[in-house]
Amino acid sequence: MDGVFEALGAPMRRRILAVLSTGEQPAGTVVATVQEQVAISQPAVSQHLKVLRDAGLVTVRAQGTSRIYALDEAGVAAARAWLAALTEPLAAFTQPLDALATEVARGRRARRPAPTTDAADVRTA
Repeated sequence: MDGVFEALGAPMRRRILAVLSTGEQPAGTVVATVQEQVAISQPAVSQHLKVLRDAGLVTVRAQGTSRIYALDEAGVAAARAWLAALTEPLAAFTQPLDALATEVARGRRARRPAPTTDAADVRTA
């Protein structure tokens, strides 16, 4: 799992994943799309794609002389599951803390002094 998050640590790789999130694309299209956004060479994009592939975040398949890249759903799901496992312990505290906040708010309302009536209001009644 460390390789996945090391790969995600580079902003350029996250950008490439965003490009691939729209669906599988030839390497040339990935390079051109990324180059529209930032100045980067084709070999540099290819190296980032290799790191993403080695981390299990993208797949590649040959189609003639082209290489078609796509998000690897299994790798993305594994990263998502790992992150979800981090938040599960926090979820156990959410409901009790929400209930505590409600009780604190009720206690504040109960301690508020009652509205006082003005002496002028009493005389006119």
